Amino acid sequence: PAHSPSPQEHGLDFQRLLDASAYKEMFRQDMIRWGEEKRRADPGFFCRAAVEGALQPVWVVSDTRRLSDVEWFRDVYGDVVQTVRVEATEDTRKRRNWVFVTGVDDAESECGLDQGVAFDWVITNDGDKVALGEQLEMLLQSLHRSL
Repeated sequence: PAHSPSPQEHGLDFQRLLDASAYKEMFRQDMIRWGEEKRRADPGFFCRAAVEGALQPVWVVSDTRRLSDVEWFRDVYGDVVQTVRVEATEDTRKRRNWVFVTGVDDAESECGLDQGVAFDWVITNDGDKVALGEQLEMLLQSLHRSL
């Protein structure tokens, strides 16, 4: 397999790529394109990387973005997989400084799981900390019961 260049090899600041800055936005489409090329060559590339060396009884794989990712985890781990979708209204997202960008926010990397997945859990995160806490507590209790 070809060597995957890291952000550092491209002279990029890795920490700044993790936040929601304009810096990240300058490279976002290139990162998406690179990720798509990797997935086309090997649909399980990022999934395997996410679980490599994980030994804990419960793993949280955050920010899964594509149906192929969900299918990979279900194929490999079966019924123990629990899918969780965290939602917020568009108004809430705008209050959190989200701005829709055509060609980015309507790409598969951003909305690939908006259809086609029957989520085990849907968590609403619109700023009500009590409601969010209650939803997360129910999820945690369910996970504890399944251990």
